[in-house]
Amino acid sequence: MNIIPYHELRKISPEKARELIRKVFEANNKNISKTAKILGVSRHTVRRAVYGPVEDKSRKPKTCPKKLSSELENLIIQEAKKTGFRYRRLSLYLFRKYGVKISENTIKSILKRNSVPRKTRKTKKGERSLYDYESLIPFSEFQLDTKHLLDKESLPKEVYEHMIKYNLPCYEWNMIDVATRTRFTAYSYELSSTFGFMFITLVVLWLRTHNVRNPIRIRLDNGAEFCGGSEKKLKEWNEMFSILGVELNPIPPKAKHLMGIIENSHRADDEYFLMIHAERCITKDEFMTRAQKWQDTWNFYRPHNGKGMNGRTPFEKFRDSKILVSSHVFQFPTLLLEDLLKKVGTFYSLFCNKLGGKYVFTTCRSV
Repeated sequence: MNIIPYHELRKISPEKARELIRKVFEANNKNISKTAKILGVSRHTVRRAVYGPVEDKSRKPKTCPKKLSSELENLIIQEAKKTGFRYRRLSLYLFRKYGVKISENTIKSILKRNSVPRKTRKTKKGERSLYDYESLIPFSEFQLDTKHLLDKESLPKEVYEHMIKYNLPCYEWNMIDVATRTRFTAYSYELSSTFGFMFITLVVLWLRTHNVRNPIRIRLDNGAEFCGGSEKKLKEWNEMFSILGVELNPIPPKAKHLMGIIENSHRADDEYFLMIHAERCITKDEFMTRAQKWQDTWNFYRPHNGKGMNGRTPFEKFRDSKILVSSHVFQFPTLLLEDLLKKVGTFYSLFCNKLGGKYVFTTCRSV
């Protein structure tokens, strides 16, 4: 009788190997010891094949005290698909939003086991740096941009619905210092050049009040809320802001990569502020309070790993530079521009007129 050795057959098919044991067992008058000797296996193996199931038993542990509950695992999968985060950022996101601390390795295993797809982004290699970061003087180079909070692309659908339902601000105005990554933020319900001029003026006066004496250069896009691509309007604004030692420098069309620093900060707004805190706000006052805390967190406590930062916070980078500027410059108030215009509209109009801004003065009166 030509018999394939049990152990070789088991590598091919465990079921076939046990069927072989059963056949040999029947052929030898159901003698367990003789069957084990013929096949070169233990008597326990023979008993298991004869009296047990043909298939292998599951090796899954009967109890696993440290295993996450199915509800929590489903939450991880749901948030991963919704946000597109991988294990490291998702771990921090879950802790910030739900107060649940889960190991990165645990999340990594769950995402792999459930085949959650990874979002990929195209990057260009070999590009030059936008600035000479090592020699930059703090508060000399800025990037200015606005963010449409209801763009319906970056946040989960329920966040947009909540913001619309409770009439929360729609636009975010940001000016970021390239050297220290310090941010100055305001919000509004609409975009207009009036607000654009007002926001620039507000930030520049804040800087000058806190002893920033060097020339200021602001890079901005060609949005309608600023100069809108108009050479005449840009010339008028630069003439007015030259009194304050400020130069506006619009980027060329379709050159958004030149605004990379502030665009990255908008992504951080989505991931660490709006995704988590927007749904917790019922009124605009609650939203503005949380926005102020987020700006303070960004400026004082959030480390940055971009070029020239080396893991330092904006305040730490400022402190290391040892420039003669008041540290109170970091306590910029996060304001709603509509409220500001209502309270100081007359003074603001007179200020614009003082700068010689006939166009801006007229715009302010119409508002």
